[in-house]
Amino acid sequence: YLEESGGGLVQPGGSLRLSCVYSGNRFSLFDMAWYRQAPGKQRELVVVVKRSGSDSSTYYGDFVKGRFTMSSDGAKNAMYLQMNNLKPGDTAVYYCATTQFPLATQDLSTPNNYGFWGQGTQITVSS
Repeated sequence: YLEESGGGLVQPGGSLRLSCVYSGNRFSLFDMAWYRQAPGKQRELVVVVKRSGSDSSTYYGDFVKGRFTMSSDGAKNAMYLQMNNLKPGDTAVYYCATTQFPLATQDLSTPNNYGFWGQGTQITVSS
């Protein structure tokens, strides 16, 4: 249902762009997010776009600090995560996730609230 691509090894300060293609009826999907999970750590929210009718709101994790940008292309059934100025602390498996029901704002950062997940793509930031 969801498939990520674009991970790999990058040097500190470098950039990567992740893609997530979703199949099925995209209009049945609501909130769309990128999460990441580093070894030994809990899965954490990178960014989420919360849809509300024709409007949407984007929320980024505090650690992003303007380095990452989420976008989407409805015609391609895809969403993207552009990551710039990558740091070793960004090393993790990155996942895209979506919901079939709108989440309350306070529930956006809880992974268990997302019903659909990709398989994940590894990003390693190292010199």
